[in-house]
Amino acid sequence: MYSLKELSKRPELFEAGHRACAGCGFPQAVRLVLKATEHPVVVAVATGCLEVTSTVFPYTSWNCSFVHNAFENVAATISGIEAAHSALPRYGKDVGPRHFIAFGGDGASYDIGLQSLSGALERGHRFLYVCYDNGAYANTGVQRSGATPRGAGTTTTPPGRFLDGKPQRRKDLTAIIAAHGIPYVAQAAISNWRDLVRKARRALDTDGPSFLNILTPCRLIWGTAPEETVDLVRHAVNSCFWPLFEVVDGRWKLNYKPKRRQSYVDWLRRQRRFAHLFDGRHDDLLAELEAEVEAAWRQLLERCGEVDDKS
Repeated sequence: MYSLKELSKRPELFEAGHRACAGCGFPQAVRLVLKATEHPVVVAVATGCLEVTSTVFPYTSWNCSFVHNAFENVAATISGIEAAHSALPRYGKDVGPRHFIAFGGDGASYDIGLQSLSGALERGHRFLYVCYDNGAYANTGVQRSGATPRGAGTTTTPPGRFLDGKPQRRKDLTAIIAAHGIPYVAQAAISNWRDLVRKARRALDTDGPSFLNILTPCRLIWGTAPEETVDLVRHAVNSCFWPLFEVVDGRWKLNYKPKRRQSYVDWLRRQRRFAHLFDGRHDDLLAELEAEVEAAWRQLLERCGEVDDKS
């Protein structure tokens, strides 16, 4: 079991001084994942907020080997690096164990880079892919992504006369990755730091590809105050919109069941991107959205062999 005291003594591989917004969720996720490493690390990062805020020339926040690549190919890049490393002993150049980690936002993971990610997982490379999910294309103007929740207002799904925000449901990327049959898949949140670090450690120890999907709010997209970030994630977990679970060798396991469920609609109410839904004309839609979360939660409980003790 990890403690904050223990983690505080570990080297900082993602240094202070980056230019992420106050209250941004991904720096917390990146630091916690890297705290779980035991060997030298090679990190690849897809184009996105994480890359542009941490590598402003001539500065960098990365205190480890780092590669930046395009939106669509971070999984291909890290798998190529891993393949090269595994080939070195055949040429008498064994440099010792390494961890290989790829970071991509939801745009680079759910959508543009899904083909690259799927191919790397199918080939069986030993690396950890981390998706930091903030629910839109934050770096390019807040367009909707496959991770954007239904009803959210974005620049490409603006609420108004013709739309009530994004009309489609969000893609369940974690389940899609689990369907690849890889050894380890998990969903985590920055509000539950001990669970996140444990999952990162287990993912890095996995003999084969592994995947973490981490909820990391963007306060500009979500329209929230910086100091609310962690509590918003905690609310998302307790509303069962973002359940914490893992899939180990095909077996689904629930890691956290809220003792007292919070309302998903109340979670929406806290964010400006859903403000248009609370004008008194969208009560039926709000009820549908709450029901969708409830249905997904029950499906997860069934997959995990858990009892539905709704409270």
